[in-house]
Amino acid sequence: MFDQVVPVDAEIRLLVDGHEWTEGPVWVDELDALLYSEIPSNIIYRWSGSGGESLWLQPAGYTGEVARGGEKGSNGLAIGPDGSLLIAQHGDRRIARLDADWENPEPRFTTLADAYRGQRLSSPNDLVVRSTGDIYFTDPPYGLEERDEDPGKELDVDGVYRLAPDGSVDRVVDDLRRPNGVALSPDEQTLYVSAVGVIMSYDIAADGRLSEGRVFHDGGADGLAVDQDGRLYAAASRRGVLVLDATGTHLGSFVPGDRVSNVAFGEDGFTLFMTGVQFEGSASSTDPTFLFCHPSADR
Repeated sequence: MFDQVVPVDAEIRLLVDGHEWTEGPVWVDELDALLYSEIPSNIIYRWSGSGGESLWLQPAGYTGEVARGGEKGSNGLAIGPDGSLLIAQHGDRRIARLDADWENPEPRFTTLADAYRGQRLSSPNDLVVRSTGDIYFTDPPYGLEERDEDPGKELDVDGVYRLAPDGSVDRVVDDLRRPNGVALSPDEQTLYVSAVGVIMSYDIAADGRLSEGRVFHDGGADGLAVDQDGRLYAAASRRGVLVLDATGTHLGSFVPGDRVSNVAFGEDGFTLFMTGVQFEGSASSTDPTFLFCHPSADR
């Protein structure tokens, strides 16, 4: 069964190396290219089959003038209802829209969400956009310099939020430990959320609210992506990419050789891009940190 999804001879290629930590990949049709965050350097890079890698936007996640440590760059990226780029910004602690031309981007942002009930968000991590205009995003403390102990942390819950088309922000999940990646089923009736130790699934009501939720997979992950047949691909660090069917059954995994942080489909819709993180303590600058594969040869 797994061989029908990821054939044994499926090609895995290294596209870019030398990055410390890449995240948040999104395919942009207007550019015919992939954008992805390099969190430590506060940069969004662009990769295309014809042009390779180039610096696309800096700063990307923190625009303040006061120097700060921690995870300050952008993380999750998504295409908004109006076709613009939406960014989960660790450093600026917000969901922002980039107000710039695709080919000549400048760091001009509009804040879409930076607080919940008057309390500042911690560090939005990942986001997904529904065709209704609803934006679901996660808000763990990873971008804060001292995380849960950071004096600037205002919210005592690491939540999942819904940013409605009217600009209102509702907390739709409040009982997960450090929610991380988010993805939608192809029919947009199910929201998947990864967290520490678990991947959850939630039915989405007509008004955008979520059901109580159920355990979809007993095991945590980082970024998530869903293919056209409804299978979930979960970036699970050193465990590689887990492939789960629509019932949560683990079909199999593939391990590129490094810690996988996130995944996204692009190009023909069947090419899976993977971002990664160098192994801790590695002295080599050639550890693969950004790869892709063709998960199905028969499509």
